[in-house]
Parts: sequence; structure tokens; C-alpha cells
Amino acid sequence: MNRYCSAHVPVVVVGGGACGLTAALAARDSGAGVVVLERDALPAGSTALSSGFIPAAGTRWQRALGIVDSPAAMAADIMAQNQHGADAAVVDAVCRRAAPTLEWLADAHALTIVLIEGFRYPGHSALRMHAVAQRSGVALMGALTTACERAGIDVMTQAKVSDLFAEADGRIRGVAFLRPDGTRETIDCDALVLASSGFGGNRALVRAHLPEIADALYFGHVGNQGDALRWGVAMGAAVADLTAYQGHGSIATPHNILLTWALMMEGGIQVNREGRRFSNEHAGYSEQCLPVLAQPGGVAWCIYDASLHALGLDFDDYRTALAAGAIYRAGSATSLADAIGVPAAALAATLAEGERYAAGAVADPFGRDFTTKPPLAPSYFAAQVTAALLHTQGGLVVDDQARVLRNDGTALPNLFAGGGAARGISGARVSGYLSGNGLLTAVALGRIAGINAAAAVATVMQ
Repeated sequence: MNRYCSAHVPVVVVGGGACGLTAALAARDSGAGVVVLERDALPAGSTALSSGFIPAAGTRWQRALGIVDSPAAMAADIMAQNQHGADAAVVDAVCRRAAPTLEWLADAHALTIVLIEGFRYPGHSALRMHAVAQRSGVALMGALTTACERAGIDVMTQAKVSDLFAEADGRIRGVAFLRPDGTRETIDCDALVLASSGFGGNRALVRAHLPEIADALYFGHVGNQGDALRWGVAMGAAVADLTAYQGHGSIATPHNILLTWALMMEGGIQVNREGRRFSNEHAGYSEQCLPVLAQPGGVAWCIYDASLHALGLDFDDYRTALAAGAIYRAGSATSLADAIGVPAAALAATLAEGERYAAGAVADPFGRDFTTKPPLAPSYFAAQVTAALLHTQGGLVVDDQARVLRNDGTALPNLFAGGGAARGISGARVSGYLSGNGLLTAVALGRIAGINAAAAVATVMQ
């Protein structure tokens, strides 16, 4: 610990995304002084690149619409998706804390929360996606940043953490961080929360642990370099599920804009450059990254109609894609095929097949149930998309109190983690990712980490 100490703050949070800002708010509301260290000029992180949807069960917004749901039901859905490969205690903890966390953010910190209606993401047994009113990750980050400003929380930007300082027993005593001009500063602390996300921006680590997606577009934050993983391992922390990640099969290209998967869930299809479908679009947007990547050129076309276009206009990202010229419109299958450069006969045949599937005349060979939605009808819309890695799901092993654990299962004394820095709840494979898992662990584990970091400070003060 040979260093110059410039300051002391009871709780230090590394990372200014949704996890870090939620942890900071929770620590402050629990009575602890807190500072957030964020490497960028503005807090954003992977959250700002996401849809901003947070799943929660048993919320007042669900009850207002007569939706019967429970944390136990959500936990069962998550565990079914990951084939019971995640830590059940952590899954239970985040599912139980998700609804109270959203209601706390609304009541104590003035976030305007809405329940996303009209479609249900694959694997979820109820409507449980919540968001801020603008329905985007950028808007969620804006709301959390404003909440921290109101709470008087210092968010130090352009502060890239370089080192952690710890005693021989693993107790964190402080951190060092670098300023853009190379100046090195330090802060002492009584508890530390790692919320610096995963390693998706580290191409060497991605190629080592996730070779199947290593050549895809990375649609996450470049700062996700695996710092938390490196620091934790150096301190003897356990890691798990480094082969897990969230992918996405619908990133408008070359515009690099996330296209809402609601278009697929409500009746849209994906075709390749040959005008043919190639998978079950309802398996999930994360799993769809690999089928899309396997198509010629690593691209596909999302095909949908005017009613789904109207649905898309409810989403900020879709409106951005429309304004950027990523959306094509045509009055017939032939004119659409001409516009997007796929064989007209093949596309017409694909759309005709969809009509037969919707009528129940024949089963879809990929296993999708078309009978619950009307078939696509002119006019048609299309967007060229590619596959992407959004963020990694493996990381530091934590318990249901967000405490970082050693390899022997004991907890490091005052180190907590959440979001992408922590082991996620998706098991070990991309297919284990249930829609919203990333922001669920960011927000719910973030609050758990902040509360428990404040409690660790109180213990030190006694």
C-alpha cells in the first residue's frame, strides 16, 4: 500500500453504467458517502447501447394492468432458459429485488417507469419488461445520471481506475486512477463496488473464451476490457461462465443501430440474401446471433409489414434507424425484393409459406408457431441486419449479497460486484441468456451491492 492518499470516501464505485449508478444511489440512500469513478467523459457504458428494458415481476405497473406474476415465476423462467446452469440463490435474489428496486427508483429518485405492453419476449411467461418512458438505454442512463446529481453523488468522469490496493487478507483499502493527462490519483475507501462491466471490448479475451462470436460486430462499450476480472483474479476471486454472452441477431447495418426484436415477436421474419428464412426467429434475439452470422456475408433482412412498422415507431432506436435510412418500404413482395436485392421469386415463396404457417395448414420446419399472429401483408418493410456481441455474461463469482467470493467460497471482506463485472445468470452458453438478464443483474445486483457496501462501511465505523 505504498502510495500517496489524496482522499477518503467510504464507498467507491468503479463504473458509471446502470449498475454503478444504481449501486451509488443505494449506498447513498443507506447513509454512506460514495463516489463513482467513470473512465469516459460522460456516464454511458453498455447500458446506453441497450434497449433499456429491465424485467421485473410483481410490480405495481403489472398489477395496474391485471397481470399476475411473481419473482418465483420469473426465476423459474430464467433457470429454464439457462438449463439450471446459473447460481439459483443469485437468480432468486435478483428476481425478488427487481420489483422493489424499480419502485424505489420511481419513488425515491423520480424515474418515470412504464411497463412495455403489446408483446412478450421469448422465454418470459408474463409481460414484465419495464423501461423509462422513452424506452431506450440512453434515456435510462440520462435518468440515472440526473438522479445521482439530485442525490449529490460525485461522479468523477475521465477517471480510469488502474489499481486496487488491498491488505493481505483481501480487504480493499483504496484505488488508483489515471486522468487523461497522465496524472495519477488515489482514493481510500472502506468498501468497493466493481461495476465496470465485462470483457467484450477485449478482443484477445473474446477470442480465447468466445471464439464462435469473435468475428462478429461488437456492439458494446469499448471500455469493457475485463478490468474487474483481472483485478479479482489477482486477489484470488473465483470466476465462472466465461463462455457465456449476450448476442443479438438484429443490428441494422451498416448503421449500427439496434432494431427492436418486437418486430420479430409480433410476426416479422428474417431472410438471407437468397430470400429464404433460416431459423426460428422466436428462439430469442441472443441465440439468433449465430444463425445470422452463419448466413452469406453474415447479414440478414428483417421483413415485416405496416402494422409492425407502427409498433416499431414506439421505440427510440427504431425511429433512429428510420431517420438514418436503414428502413426500406415497398408495396409488394416483388418491389421489396428489387429494393433489397434478393431473388423476387424466393422472397414471394417465403412470404406465401408464412401465410400457410399462419393458417395452420402446415408446420414451420424451424419449429416456430405462426398461428398466433396474422400473416404479413403489403405494404412491406425491411432492414438489413447483422449479428453482434453485446456483452459478456461470465465474471467474478458473487453470492446473493453481491459479495465477491474466493475460490474456496468465502467472501472477500469488502468487495462487491454487479452487472457485467459479476458472473451472470445465463449459465455457460449464449442460449442461456433470457431477454433482459443483463440489465436485471445490473440494476438489481447494483442495488444489493450498494446497500451491502454501505453496511460494510457501518461495520468499520463501529
